[in-house]
Amino acid sequence: MELNIDRINELYRKSQSVGLTDEEKAEQERLRGEYIKAIRQNLRGTLERVSFVNPDGSITKAGDKKQG
Repeated sequence: MELNIDRINELYRKSQSVGLTDEEKAEQERLRGEYIKAIRQNLRGTLERVSFVNPDGSITKAGDKKQG
């Protein structure tokens, strides 16, 4: 993951200075997509472990749908 972030940043800096070739643009888009996917999976995993304590003392997981 760290390598991908470094490469994304490298391509961004190059795009701001001299521009990117079509291959580099495609690589940048692919790497950004992979990065966003990883962030979403991480967030989803974190939210699955979150629980709320309701006023009545019951516990509801963040992933449970609201009832009622």
